[in-house]
Amino acid sequence: MRHFTSAPVPEEILQRVLHAAHQAPSVGLMQPWRFIRITSADLRRKIHALVEAERQLTAKAMGERDEEFLKLKVEGVRECAELLVVVLAPDDGTIFGRRTLPEMNLASVACAVQNLWLAARAEGVGMGWVSLFDPAELASLLDVPDGGKPVAILCLGQVDEFYALPMLQLEGWRNPKPLSELLFENGWESSS
Repeated sequence: MRHFTSAPVPEEILQRVLHAAHQAPSVGLMQPWRFIRITSADLRRKIHALVEAERQLTAKAMGERDEEFLKLKVEGVRECAELLVVVLAPDDGTIFGRRTLPEMNLASVACAVQNLWLAARAEGVGMGWVSLFDPAELASLLDVPDGGKPVAILCLGQVDEFYALPMLQLEGWRNPKPLSELLFENGWESSS
């Protein structure tokens, strides 16, 4: 979601969706997620400035699609009722489940975000995941300890309606691939 109303998210709903996030599966029960609730208007403005700076850099990287990209609404940082930053906590040394797949800490954080997203939708609250920011700059702004890394800015809020399809599909930016192109059997199938 990128379009929010001005209505607040009731505190009990926010707590329920955060609790759902906290119940996510995590490899080795390491719970590598940290949530920073942004309540300062000044801090929200600074986060929006970081997002806008990255939006401009992303547009430049798009080449011939730069102007088309700049027309997309890619975030709701200023409009949403609740702004959360999800941080991948500094590595606590967990080896269980990570000896050969060390990135499972990030996968665990993604599970927490997904739980939060599903819970928000079940509560009738919209959520958008913003990934347009420089993690080091956001970490500095939020005093994240060394080894921690912001991985998501989550915009939560009331919405007039949920999109009928993903917004990028509605805007003609990209269409999702059918499952039949992504499901293989007994090994990776080549497209040729």
